[in-house]
Amino acid sequence: MTETIEVNISEALALIDEGLGLTMSRELMSTNEVADLLLDVRSILAATPTEAAATEDPIPAAIS
Repeated sequence: MTETIEVNISEALALIDEGLGLTMSRELMSTNEVADLLLDVRSILAATPTEAAATEDPIPAAIS
């Protein structure tokens, strides 16, 4: 269980870091893009180990 939590946290942090990297140069970010990023982070943190492994592209299309 602890390993699952650590993996989910690592994935969530990676998603946040990538999202920040993509949006740092922008002055504005739509509420939909923010909501998508937060929902993706929430999904990763709430995922079971098999669901987390099945996620291929956690970055929302609106940001990338």
